[in-house]
Amino acid sequence: MTISLAFLLFLIVSFLITAIRILNEYERGVIFRLGRVIKAKGPGLIILIPILDKIKKVDLRIITLDVQPQDIITRDNVSVKVSAVVYFRVLEPVKAVIEVENFLFATSQLAQTTLRSVCGQVELDELLSEREKINAQIQEILDLDTEPWGIKVSKVEVKDIDLPDEMKRAMAKQAEAERERRSKIINAEGEYQAARKLAEAAEIIQKSPMALQLRYLQTLREVATENNSTTLFPIPIDLFKPFLDAYSRPKEGKTTSVSEIETNE
Repeated sequence: MTISLAFLLFLIVSFLITAIRILNEYERGVIFRLGRVIKAKGPGLIILIPILDKIKKVDLRIITLDVQPQDIITRDNVSVKVSAVVYFRVLEPVKAVIEVENFLFATSQLAQTTLRSVCGQVELDELLSEREKINAQIQEILDLDTEPWGIKVSKVEVKDIDLPDEMKRAMAKQAEAERERRSKIINAEGEYQAARKLAEAAEIIQKSPMALQLRYLQTLREVATENNSTTLFPIPIDLFKPFLDAYSRPKEGKTTSVSEIETNE
């Protein structure tokens, strides 16, 4: 009697162990009964029929898939290595189990081939400057191809672009030349603006001679504020005017005499 009760208790415990499954909130269980799919159950407590039922757990959380660096030749024949990261999740557990053998491996291989295909159709400059466009294109292709598997690709990001050393040097030279060009343009623009301001100042001084006197006094003030041993004696510019007039008169007289000689002849 004791042996029968112990055997019965053993059967009950074995049945509970094999028949009861507990699934988390983010898990679903695809139930197979005699090889046929019944449905996806969960979360919570699930009771299976021993021997007849089998369960395949599927995680519904977002999966982060790291795409290893791929050797790619761009449209302008530049060899680069590009890596990416793919974010996807399972929306339909039954399709993810019965439509593909291993949806994680299949998505990884599909992401690698799509990355090579899309990046090989663009030039290097576009690959470096328009990542958002390339990410959206890869995501759209992956999402369309994985839809029959019950998988939704939510985001794709190109992570690293490894360039050859000679290409890095060429790009560095190009960037340096571009910086020099901008520097020269800025300097030329500054010289042009300074020349315009000097021309405007000359016109003002020509119309108002007193402005030159004020500028002269301002210059003396700036020099006086510095710590130096130079002594300056301000002399009005008007004092030089008689000497300038006297210097110009002989020339005028000489010109007149030459004219008279030519007239007499």
